[in-house]
Amino acid sequence: MTTTTAPAIAAPALRRLYLVRFGFALTWAAGLFSTASGIGPVSAALLVIYPLFDMGAAVVDARSSRGSRSVQGLYVNIAISAVAAAGLVFAVTSGIPAVLRVWGAWAVVAGLVQLVVALRRRKLGGQWAMIASGGISTLAGISFFPQAAAPGASLGNLAGYALLGGVFFLVSALRLGRPH
Repeated sequence: MTTTTAPAIAAPALRRLYLVRFGFALTWAAGLFSTASGIGPVSAALLVIYPLFDMGAAVVDARSSRGSRSVQGLYVNIAISAVAAAGLVFAVTSGIPAVLRVWGAWAVVAGLVQLVVALRRRKLGGQWAMIASGGISTLAGISFFPQAAAPGASLGNLAGYALLGGVFFLVSALRLGRPH
């Protein structure tokens, strides 16, 4: 595939992927919000599933983006999401503060990667939402560290984080292929 046809092929595939990611984020956030007061079997499973889903989405994205400059960032995202899932497997046994720290570290790095990938995809259109999402993810990730140290830490903010990210995926899906 040449770089001149890559955007034409990538935009419909990304649109579908972004819509799936929006639906997943909405469902996931509702599930986590309903269990946010503590870590039980359902919330623990949800916490580990989210980065695994992100990893799977990055695999699908990388396959549809072969030949583009964004694929290296997607490979980095696959690796950091796998590390985050493994870290969360252990963090859920240590409590909400540990979960917030692992999630925060993942959100910072994943946000920076998302920002770079979106900047490289600017010509596809609709990437301003992904650029904003990457920046907000980075800032939110940083904010999870003081939340982890606060008394009465909750998983509720992670549900809000995922929901906002899902909204950005929806906006980007609707704007893909259109000029800025």
